[in-house]
Amino acid sequence: MTTRTRPGRAVGELLRDWRRARGLSQLDLSIGAGMSARHLSFVETGRSRPSPDLILRLAEQLDMPLAERNTVLLAGGYAPAYPSQELSDPELAPLRTAVRQMLDGHSPYPAVLVDQHWQLVEANPAVALFTAGAEPHLLTPPINVLRLSLHPDGMASRIINLPDWRAHLLARLRQQAATTTDPVLSDLLEELRGYPSGDDVVAPTSDDRSRVVIPLRYRHGERELSFISTTTLFGTPLDVTVAGLAVEAFFPADPVTAAALHALGTPGAGTR
Repeated sequence: MTTRTRPGRAVGELLRDWRRARGLSQLDLSIGAGMSARHLSFVETGRSRPSPDLILRLAEQLDMPLAERNTVLLAGGYAPAYPSQELSDPELAPLRTAVRQMLDGHSPYPAVLVDQHWQLVEANPAVALFTAGAEPHLLTPPINVLRLSLHPDGMASRIINLPDWRAHLLARLRQQAATTTDPVLSDLLEELRGYPSGDDVVAPTSDDRSRVVIPLRYRHGERELSFISTTTLFGTPLDVTVAGLAVEAFFPADPVTAAALHALGTPGAGTR
């Protein structure tokens, strides 16, 4: 179900749709928000106008993205509570500095900063390891890192364990699309599902499923490199832009990969 809010819809209708999308009853939500189920029913049917504080309490219980909380506030006749700034704005200079330190400090291992739609915002030079050999149409901004990873013209032909890595990425995207109810993510999921699954890729005898995490096993020239990935989010964001940012960092999964990356250095240039 897509509940992405649209201007012009009533505040009660939006809250009801989000409640249903989260699988909550009126009683469940009212208890969490510290109100009566009767009051919540009146809010959802338009018989009672919620205060901005109540809207934010309900939005918190529903784990709504900050942008959606703003939209529901606007539907209720109130000003947005969360700013949405460009990453280049002076107010976000400390964040940009922190991100740059994270990306540069991670070299010679690859790391990227992505937005809520998996568009590449910034990268360290080591990401050139992954982009080398990709077709130009996948490297023309805005670059979507999931599309780059799974498209046949991108990294897919060099991912040795493509079926497992593809399943991992699609599962993450499916969960994100369901949590945010963002139609852009839903459309991206449908697009990526249509790419070849890589079932014909023959993997070495080692069993990835015996590991504690799914590695990315990547062919670079004559080498096989193995990575594990981590995701870093920004704690307690109060800005719509910041709330959608994440740093995806790749670490060597074995000593051979670590040695190879240090030997390769960091060719190429960062992406901004």
